[in-house]
Amino acid sequence: MRVLISGATGFIGSALAAHRKAAGHDVVALTRHPRSPQDIAWDPATGRIDAERLEGFDAVVHLAGESLANGRWSPARKQQLRASRVDATALLARTLAARTRRPAVLVSASAVGVYGDRGDQPLDESSSTGAGFLSDLARAWEAAAGPAEAAGIRVVHPRFGLVLDPGGGALEPLLPMARLGLGGPLGSGRQWWSWVTRDDVIGALVFMIEDRRMTGPVNVVAPGAVRQREFARTLGRVLHRPAFLPAPAFALSLMLGEMAGAMLLVGQHVRPALLQASGFAFRDPALEPALRRLLGQS
Repeated sequence: MRVLISGATGFIGSALAAHRKAAGHDVVALTRHPRSPQDIAWDPATGRIDAERLEGFDAVVHLAGESLANGRWSPARKQQLRASRVDATALLARTLAARTRRPAVLVSASAVGVYGDRGDQPLDESSSTGAGFLSDLARAWEAAAGPAEAAGIRVVHPRFGLVLDPGGGALEPLLPMARLGLGGPLGSGRQWWSWVTRDDVIGALVFMIEDRRMTGPVNVVAPGAVRQREFARTLGRVLHRPAFLPAPAFALSLMLGEMAGAMLLVGQHVRPALLQASGFAFRDPALEPALRRLLGQS
């Protein structure tokens, strides 16, 4: 297959690109900073894209977007986050829709933040979306792919949970404090954390590319969601460190502002209903074995 990946140098995109290349597929990066003649240039901020070179791909995986965790959410920062997701997705979807030889599938990233703060309510792909900045952002992000779907391209929205890997994602910034024995609960610790390992993310993305039944929102989370305090205790146990000292909610809010409330102190109990119903096999369905494998702990 010929596969185009935006965000191909990022945490998930780099792993997906390596996986597809190792499987013998032709992988091309859609990037603001081309590094080789094969790369295709675009600049979503100015609406520039090398449209003619988007002909003839079998699949497009759109992962580009500014990190939510880099900096406080000032009004200007929120606009950057929106533009890097909504405007960029709209540009790509319009361009693909206008091609003569369109891809069969567009896998366009989203996140479980679309469900908002739902307490203990179990959530699957049929659940309603929520309220707040992250929910509004994710809804607009998914809707921006509409032109591609209207043109007959199969569009899938992987709604990522907290992606775990020692080299990035949600786990990397937790490790230093956890190794010092300071990785206790965040706030009350009662909020649900719907996690997934990066290896299962890559497997799920490949599954979405290849399985024509996959369409619309698909929750990319492990079946074993846990409360945040249980996550902290499990990580401490795996690292042979205590994990009881809490980080008070007011301190996190003081340091991180609105981002703390939206990303750390609230959660979603999300289930991967469509992946499980379609026969996708998770490599890491349970948290403790997953952390032990990722961190090389027996």
